[in-house]
Amino acid sequence: MTTPSEPAADPSAITRERRRLLNLAYRLLGSLAEAEDVVQETYARWYALTPRQRDGIDSPGAWLTTVAGRVCLDLLGSARARRERYVGTWVPEPLPSGPEWVGGRWGGSTADPADPADRVTLDESVSMAFLVVLESMTPAERVAFVLHDVFRYSFAEVAEIVGRTSAACRQLASSARRRVRAARPTAPPAAERADLVRSFRRAWEAQDIDGLIGLLAPDATATGDGGGLVTAALHPVEGAERIARFFVDRARAVPGVTLLECAVNGQPGLTARKDGVTVSVLAFDVAGDRITRIWAVLNPDKLRPWTAA
Repeated sequence: MTTPSEPAADPSAITRERRRLLNLAYRLLGSLAEAEDVVQETYARWYALTPRQRDGIDSPGAWLTTVAGRVCLDLLGSARARRERYVGTWVPEPLPSGPEWVGGRWGGSTADPADPADRVTLDESVSMAFLVVLESMTPAERVAFVLHDVFRYSFAEVAEIVGRTSAACRQLASSARRRVRAARPTAPPAAERADLVRSFRRAWEAQDIDGLIGLLAPDATATGDGGGLVTAALHPVEGAERIARFFVDRARAVPGVTLLECAVNGQPGLTARKDGVTVSVLAFDVAGDRITRIWAVLNPDKLRPWTAA
């Protein structure tokens, strides 16, 4: 690894790696809670080294990245089995930070949290649509692709983590890249996506079925994630009319919910709050002038950062 870093003897240099490690682990795992566990484990292994061992490491940042990558690879290997036992559909954990609507316009920003290292950088590589595509990859594909295409590590460096040859890692990343291109249509500008999400909110609040149908692609899909802890559709709802009726029925069944426009993983989205608590976070994918995918995360374990925010 060629990650720039200060000498191992400088504790502040090690601490400054935390944000980058969290960024990496979140993209690899799709879970902020698991990413934080990976970062803790990585630092635990660093401080388990003797001072002489640490001083002998030329690039502490590279060492930390290698360890974090291998821990993530191990977790990804067992994640598929865990998610097969998950109640309903597993959706990546949404992130509450990033730009928000300010004065009705998209493009404002919130202040950084107290600890900047805790803030995950938000861009297209953490959008919900992107993370969902990553879920379809093998662990090795995901690690090779994220490290090379997102974090710009060489294939020789990726090979150290994945445990395969550079040529094999190149093929893994190429296969992953094809998956991303096939699944990600060209999206309109953020302002247009924000307008669509805002119109969806207004139609939902008005319980306007026809209005919702007009905003959805005919073959749109809505996926809920309750984790078996709260009521959510166990299987994706497909088709514009079925989705529209489903959301209107939910609005009637759960009155007193406030819908707020916000950023979800750096993209226009919505939160639903009841009695001051976030009960759902909705992420959207858009193609042309229609909403094609909706992901509604209702699992309270995944929403704790949103209520805190």
